[in-house]
Amino acid sequence: MCFVCGRSNPVGLYMQFEDDGELEVVSNYAVPAHYQGYPGIVHGGVLAAMLDEVVARVSMIGDPHHFMMSVRLEILYRHPVPTETPLRVVGRILRLRGRLGKAEGRIILPDGTVACEASMSLADIPQELLTSVNLSLLNWKVD
Repeated sequence: MCFVCGRSNPVGLYMQFEDDGELEVVSNYAVPAHYQGYPGIVHGGVLAAMLDEVVARVSMIGDPHHFMMSVRLEILYRHPVPTETPLRVVGRILRLRGRLGKAEGRIILPDGTVACEASMSLADIPQELLTSVNLSLLNWKVD
């Protein structure tokens, strides 16, 4: 039911992600028009959700069950992002040590312009939270 990646959320984005096995997670995606803020422009909250997801997923490179959560997310909105436009959404590891990490992300327009940038501090999800949740309900799978 995740808003960004969930396959069962009737109003979700249904984004899919791939990683390079080393440092980056990527999604190629066009945001549907019904997620606009201003006419023809993707709502900033949707862009924030997309960046939150792609950047946090860097912790799963090499281990699809290593769940981390956002501790701090900073976003710079540099250019409007048109709906229905092919985008490249990229997350990149800066540092993962122990239970903490730092990563960055970008939303890139077709001409190569960086429309949004994000930096994130991450932390492992507390083990007691993971043990109290039925992870099979996530319907999790690796693309």
